Amino acid sequence: MNNAALLKTSLACAITLGFASLASTAMAQQGDAMMKSSPQQKTEAMMAKMHYAPCYGINAAYKNDCVSPGHSCAGQDSKARDPGAFVAVPAGLCTKIAGGRLKAG
Repeated sequence: MNNAALLKTSLACAITLGFASLASTAMAQQGDAMMKSSPQQKTEAMMAKMHYAPCYGINAAYKNDCVSPGHSCAGQDSKARDPGAFVAVPAGLCTKIAGGRLKAG
């Protein structure tokens, strides 16, 4: 292998390691921010990233999504159409569903 090829390979490796270091630092900072937030904030952040919104008052019994009053996670709400329980729906669809609200009732 000649010196020019060796130099190019070394430079490419150094640049790749630099980008990988930056990416891992950014991911660690984002992870720290997510760890400090509440379960509801985590759920809302994930839904916003996927273009979904919580729609309150349309759940079937035991078919709610996470973080409703009285329990901590999905599928634990025994009451259908609970005004405090939500289901994640595509953004903009909630107000088109009968009984759907964007805020907990």
